[in-house]
Parts: sequence; structure tokens; C-alpha cells
Amino acid sequence: MRFLLDDQQREFARSLDCMLTAAGTPAVVRAWSAGDHGPGRALWARLAEAGVFALAVPEEYDGLGPRPVELAVAFTELGRHAVPGPLVETVAAAALLDRLDDATLATDWLPGIASGKTAASLCLLTPDSPYALDADAADVVLVVTGDAVRVAESVGPAQPSADPARRLARPLGGTVLARGPHVSAAAERAADIAALATAAQALGLGRALLDRTVDHVRRRTQFGRPIGSFQAVKHRLADVLIALEFAQPLVHAAAVAVAAGRPDGARDIAAAKVAAGEAAYGAARTALHCHGALGYTEELDLSLWIRKARPLRTAWGTPASCRARVLPG
Repeated sequence: MRFLLDDQQREFARSLDCMLTAAGTPAVVRAWSAGDHGPGRALWARLAEAGVFALAVPEEYDGLGPRPVELAVAFTELGRHAVPGPLVETVAAAALLDRLDDATLATDWLPGIASGKTAASLCLLTPDSPYALDADAADVVLVVTGDAVRVAESVGPAQPSADPARRLARPLGGTVLARGPHVSAAAERAADIAALATAAQALGLGRALLDRTVDHVRRRTQFGRPIGSFQAVKHRLADVLIALEFAQPLVHAAAVAVAAGRPDGARDIAAAKVAAGEAAYGAARTALHCHGALGYTEELDLSLWIRKARPLRTAWGTPASCRARVLPG
């Protein structure tokens, strides 16, 4: 099976790349980290105009999808540019609402998600995961507990995170929207879409870190030579490139499996998630080592990418849990 993108998908990726490059995302990320959501929501609206969120919403609710492959393409670019906000959670919430078998709920929320007017956060509540991402910035926070889904009525204070732009808060209270076995099945689907989007984000993040690091080692000199000419540096960068090259077809294969409704799609998503997450984390470590002390400074835009790698590695599926899904027992 081939996992090459077609011309239309590649053009979609290029258009998002150009738009986000012009948007100056480092300033948006810094504002979001400080609690100023204005620039981030303005960028959110532009992404919606490009059709990013509509890819997760069925056509009968003003969407374009669901289209998992194009969604993976879009989230790779979002990761490449470190776009902040509950992006993954919003498309996962769309998947949840679409599977709840309640046309009223879908009609109430999905058109807003597709148009970008509604940013959603989603929490599949467990003792190990009691927080919702960017709940303070979301228009709706959905919480799944067992076989029930509710809308949180408030959220607790934002908690510190390894990535300042990933603001975590505990959802509180709320009204039950639906209850029953179908909620658990819908939550599983939402978690799979979230893991796929996170894997694509990690892939794009790793690509950006590699590109920035290669550019740095070409310019930085030591002993009268660019440090990129040293064999040890070449080997580190080659390892990162190989990891990313292996992760990319896994991400695309997982998206194809979800689009085809294959029963082994969850396993493919887990494989993609662990491969892309580890590749991005390795890219961050290599970027930090190659930049030296400069890599530790918050003033350097690179830090905005480096600090995302570890949270993305564990979000919506830790490496250990993903490996267990790929090779159970």
C-alpha cells in the first residue's frame, strides 16, 4: 500500500504553511502563554476559513468530513508552526459529538466547530488525567466519565505545564448531555482521533526542530569550521531524520486506516503516536544539544518548539500505553 499524498493534499499543506509562516506564530504562542487569547483566536478563525476544523465535521453539519488523511496533513502543519490552543481537543470533541447518536447535540455544536466559532476542550476523566487542555479559552468543555458525557459549568485555576502554551485546568460540575454504552464507544473514537492528530502535530514539530537545527549548525562555527561539518553532529541529525522519516508513513497509514474504517485502525494510530512522539522528543533533545546554552533561553523562539515535544509525547497516549496497544500481552 502507498501512503503518498496527492497533489491536492500537498497543495493544502503548502497553503497552510504559507499562511502560518506569515502569521508570526511565535508572538501568538507567547501571548497565549501569558493568558492573552486574542491573537490565538484570530489565527483560529483563519484556520477555520481554510477548512481545518470542518475536516472533522460531517457534511450534514456544515463540515467537509470526516476526512482523517487531510486532518493529519493539517495537524502536521499546525505542529510545524507550534500553533497554540485546544486544536486536537476540538476535533476530538467533534468526533465525540458525531458518535453520540443525538442529532440535537450534533446540530447545537458541530456547525460552530466547523466554522471556527466554537473552540472545544475534551477531557476523558480518569484519576491519572483530571485536566482539560485550555479549558479557560474554550467555548465548551466536554467531560466524559464512564458512560456519561457532560458540559463543565466552570474550571479550576490553570496549572503549570512543561509547555507554558498548554494550559491545564480541572473541569468542575456540569450538566449531563448523554448517558449509556454509546458514550463509551464515542469516547474511544474521540480518543483515537485525538491520538492521530497529536501524532501528526508531533511529526510537524519534529520537522521544524530538525530544520531549525540544521540551519543553526550550518551557521555556527567552532575551531574555524561550521559545527555541522563535525561527524558527531551529523550522526545526531541523521538519527533524527531517520526517526521522522519512519514516523511519517505510520501517521499517514493510520489516517488511511481510520478513513477506511479498518478494525486495526486503533493499533495503527498507537504505532504512529509512539513513533512520531519519540521522533519529536529526539529532535528536541538534539536541537537543545546542538544549540548549546543558547537552546535554554526562553527568548529564543526555538524554546517554544522544544517545550512542546515532551507534552506531545505523552498527550492522548503515553509511549508505554501505545506500545501495549501495538503488542498486547
